[in-house]
Amino acid sequence: MKLHILGICGTFMGGVAALARELGLTVEGSDANVYPPMSTQLEALGIRLMDGYAAGHLQPAPDEVVVGNAMTRGNPAVEYMLDAQLRYVSGPQWLGETVLAGREVLAVAGTHGKTTTTSLLAHLLESAGMAPGFLIGGVPGNFGVSARLGSRQAPFVIEADEYDTAFFDKRSKFVHYRPRIAILNNLEYDHADIFPDVAAIQRQFHHLVRTVPGNGRLLVNAHDERLAEVLAMGCWTPVETFGIGQGDWRAELIEADGSVFRVMRKDELLGNVRWSLLGNHSVMNALAALAAATAAGADPRALLPAFASFDSVKRRMELVGEVGGVRVYDDFAHHPTAIATTLAGLRASVGKARILVALEPRSNSMRLGAHAEALAPSLADADGVVFLHRPELAWDAQRVTDALQGRGNTAPSVDALLAALRAKTQPGDHVVFMSNGGFEGAPRRFVELFERG
Repeated sequence: MKLHILGICGTFMGGVAALARELGLTVEGSDANVYPPMSTQLEALGIRLMDGYAAGHLQPAPDEVVVGNAMTRGNPAVEYMLDAQLRYVSGPQWLGETVLAGREVLAVAGTHGKTTTTSLLAHLLESAGMAPGFLIGGVPGNFGVSARLGSRQAPFVIEADEYDTAFFDKRSKFVHYRPRIAILNNLEYDHADIFPDVAAIQRQFHHLVRTVPGNGRLLVNAHDERLAEVLAMGCWTPVETFGIGQGDWRAELIEADGSVFRVMRKDELLGNVRWSLLGNHSVMNALAALAAATAAGADPRALLPAFASFDSVKRRMELVGEVGGVRVYDDFAHHPTAIATTLAGLRASVGKARILVALEPRSNSMRLGAHAEALAPSLADADGVVFLHRPELAWDAQRVTDALQGRGNTAPSVDALLAALRAKTQPGDHVVFMSNGGFEGAPRRFVELFERG
């Protein structure tokens, strides 16, 4: 059977392609952005890649077209697919029907932390000898690949995104996954391009809750009122909560930066965790993953040492270089809450050392200005901020830098941003690049600026 995947170089669709290839299918695909590293990863699997979306890419006709959610009406390949009446399906539906059906599925949902928590959960199950399958929206350091089938008898861990499925299916991706165990990590307003308000997102989360069976488990953030409102819409599954200082699964910080904490399950002390991640948000991710792994049958006490060997996902506070006494990080944060919690964790770790931030407003919500009012408060722990204000940005970023009261300025291009940031940086500084896109390679280019002197 031959699949053609439209939008194959996206992280999710690239994972779908890898799983299909592992199943023994013939896989090819098209994308507007066929370039490394995803292109080289896919080609190494024997997957033929085509640049662009020409109708000819679908000739001769594949057995099935798997359509990514970046595809829209008017796209030449989409129009040909419809006119020729080719068989087509969305990526999430293909995954649900072909890979997840009949397996114990563990789904990780939430506005923030999905990729890290999914990676950590897969690592914990691997350390327990379960050989899980997984599909993750990033490349976890412990595995080096974003997707694998794992043992057919083993659990499958899936990053459960609330974004819509395809141009022909406006439900959230996660309704296709039918998990027995689901993490609801947090819920905030995001994806302003498809959701009018937070209530619309809550309805989608409730659709996910409706699919979790009565013999399953929901692991829910004890601090999140919006998730409590979702459960109040109706819940038919046992619920366990997790939190710092409260919940069925409880963490108590030993180090303020979250690098060491003790874990309680109800009134039982399970032990301490020592690991390399920082911040309260990381501790919450850890509790969620531990609770889910336990629900899947692992011994929580035996899992605690595995946290020390967790190698986090690329671009989650990834240290890309240290030169001239300056540490440079690449981080995926693209929502005010994620920005604030990430910087708070770094601040707790570095004390009074200066933190400088380079910020690219690239997500749809950021570019539309949905988070504009919350951006300046989220940067409270930064000593200096350079905001990439491209000419096409739909709103005036000066209002953010004005609110930073002398700590921020804008730059019209990445070159200008790097120059401005270089002028601010001193030995001992911690420089964090924040974007959910490629940022034109800015973090590594910044390291190279220092290396050249």
